[in-house]
Amino acid sequence: MGLADGRLTPVLRGHRKDTPQITEAIHSVHAECLHRSRVGMNTKERMIHQFVREKFGMQAEKEIPHFTALLKVWKERFGPEGARQRYLRSSAAVETGGCTVTITRTGQVVVLDTTPFPVKLRDDVFGEPITVDLTLTLTLALDAFTHSLVAFRLTPGSGSSIEVAMLLRDVMLPPPMRPGWTPDMEWHYPGVPSALEAEFAGHPVAGRPFFAPETVTSDHGSVYKNHHLVQVARRLGAVVLPARAMRPQGKAACERTFLGIQSLLLELLLGYRGVDVADRGTDPEDDTVWTVDEAEHLLATWNVGIWQNRRLDQYARPGTRAGGTARTPCSRWRRPATGSLCRSRIRTSTTTFCPPTS
Repeated sequence: MGLADGRLTPVLRGHRKDTPQITEAIHSVHAECLHRSRVGMNTKERMIHQFVREKFGMQAEKEIPHFTALLKVWKERFGPEGARQRYLRSSAAVETGGCTVTITRTGQVVVLDTTPFPVKLRDDVFGEPITVDLTLTLTLALDAFTHSLVAFRLTPGSGSSIEVAMLLRDVMLPPPMRPGWTPDMEWHYPGVPSALEAEFAGHPVAGRPFFAPETVTSDHGSVYKNHHLVQVARRLGAVVLPARAMRPQGKAACERTFLGIQSLLLELLLGYRGVDVADRGTDPEDDTVWTVDEAEHLLATWNVGIWQNRRLDQYARPGTRAGGTARTPCSRWRRPATGSLCRSRIRTSTTTFCPPTS
């Protein structure tokens, strides 16, 4: 909820009709439904009424709120629960911890995530389409405050810790201007001449932020939780903060960025193979025209020229029209919003990292 002075407040929680008896009934029904087959909210409401009536009597049942209020309370406590039933049971069995991070400045939290690259490409040596056995993965590094795509890696195979370590290196280095890029794609620090930036970096700097990350958060994949990446993060002075296990909401910004890249760029390319086999064309290999290097150059050009200058309506000032005062990732980095907070609930898990070996 936005306030007149530009601050953001979280959604109000809690209900006056949510008595201790109703709370106990909701948690008991939720625990019971985890071990049963999937049922709808109407069935859960009847089970709540039955629990309260049998344990606390008819008078306590009259205090149960309406179905819409119960649905709202259920989603606030347990989420939308749109996954499969067996996945809900697996996620409920994992202890998620209780640490909350409030993101208030640029460069505070960098979110890392990996996804399969949904476009068929040709190899750079023989020009043949890459087979299914050698899939490509796209790894992103996203600044959680500005949603700036600060680095990415397009690698063959399922990825490795070395690629992720090189991704963190790319976050800290000023990116060079590439052939064919226009002068409006250069990076301009407020109050710093571009000639001084080029002299410091040794080359003209592209319009993408670079910094030393304070906190790095990721999922619990093997490439993110091994000793090598932890040692690299400690050498860089960053804190590794794993997201909640079995909870994709901890990296919601990065997941949404993947969908944005897919809808804004990848779906327009020849060789796009969809998200699964059911959505795939008759023969996407015949449409394959891009090589790995060309796709990497296209992603870099799209990131600097389009994504970093794309207006994000969620950053518009409260009470104004969307789009008129919306900021871009680059503008938020150069001039952070005064008095506004971007709250993100990224909770630590019970995973414990071993100390680095000497």
